[in-house]
Amino acid sequence: MNSPVLVINCGSSSIKYALIDSDPEAPRLAGLAERLGSSEARLKGKNSAGESFTQALPNADHAEALTSILKRLEGRVPGAVGHRIVHGGEHFTRAALIDENVIAAIESTATLAPLHNPANLAGVAATQKVFPDLPQVAVFDTAFHQTLPPRAYRYALPDALYTKHGIRRYGFHGTSHAYVSQRAGELSHRGAGGWLTAHLGNGCSTSAVWNNQSQDTSMGLTPLEGLVMGTRSGDVDPGLHAHLHRQLGWSVDEIDSVLNQQSGLLGLSGLTNDMREVEDQALNGHPGAKLALEVFCYRIAKSLAALSCALPKLDGVVFTGGIGENSPIVRREVIALLPHFGFSLDKAANEGTTRGKEGRLNSTDHNGPEVWVIPTDEEGRIAMETRHCVESPE
Repeated sequence: MNSPVLVINCGSSSIKYALIDSDPEAPRLAGLAERLGSSEARLKGKNSAGESFTQALPNADHAEALTSILKRLEGRVPGAVGHRIVHGGEHFTRAALIDENVIAAIESTATLAPLHNPANLAGVAATQKVFPDLPQVAVFDTAFHQTLPPRAYRYALPDALYTKHGIRRYGFHGTSHAYVSQRAGELSHRGAGGWLTAHLGNGCSTSAVWNNQSQDTSMGLTPLEGLVMGTRSGDVDPGLHAHLHRQLGWSVDEIDSVLNQQSGLLGLSGLTNDMREVEDQALNGHPGAKLALEVFCYRIAKSLAALSCALPKLDGVVFTGGIGENSPIVRREVIALLPHFGFSLDKAANEGTTRGKEGRLNSTDHNGPEVWVIPTDEEGRIAMETRHCVESPE
């Protein structure tokens, strides 16, 4: 398929899009329709010349926004549409051509991702309305982690909770972990091998990947499990929920709100969920910011160390995501907490790496595990999987 792929990432009030050609050197058309359904709805992005634009879309719904997006594609007609779907449960181990059965399966997992899957399906419905003749493909955040063995994905709970209700660890950020681990194997002389990947942004997760297959990951049934994140707590004592209910009278919804929206970097620092501001304030001596940075980095190192158990050998670690790509401080502190793994970090390389630049952060004559920064390309991965699905449907 030589035509470009239109990648759609649909939220409840937004549509992120990218038109991606089969030629990786071709310019991308990308943008974001946001605040849909309100008088402040707008479309913003860049054209093929790299020029920015903003277009008001007052009170536009998803279908109307997609119609406006179509007009921004500069006459380039997509050959397929690839949709980011957050949760595929155990139904999907790879991308799937969307039909009635696939939509029904996605709907059946909505209870596992109530904030995401319904919005993703709204994007599918709107896109089918605008592009009725194009193949539509679902690419799942969870699919990459369906190679986890039972020892990694099962919780130590009564068996019926898994067999009847699907309570298990699924993992997320799959397209990112898949992309950067494969890219590490391409860049390194070590090949596919064993890689620890750290996707660090407002949402954060780690993964252990062996020969391009996920063996374990930090997120679980929901994206709340695992690392400290921008506003999410990550791992807490499972008894915390009952304790907060008994001692403070909080409802399940109140507890869920605190753990998802008021915790993480924001909760620890008392300032912000933005790592850039946390780092600035920590350097200025703010105690909450210093604690937030320390806990954040310690939990990442702790997770990477634990995930190494899933790999027959360790070839290296990859940092990606907004923080992973842009924060020399976080990378330095995480690696410093793992001295027994034999990592080495070149100061000049670490501090000189910026967004958009992939590079190795230790010297090529270093014999220990490698350290890489690889900017993620989730849209590119979705486009690649969409092409493969259309060209080789199973």
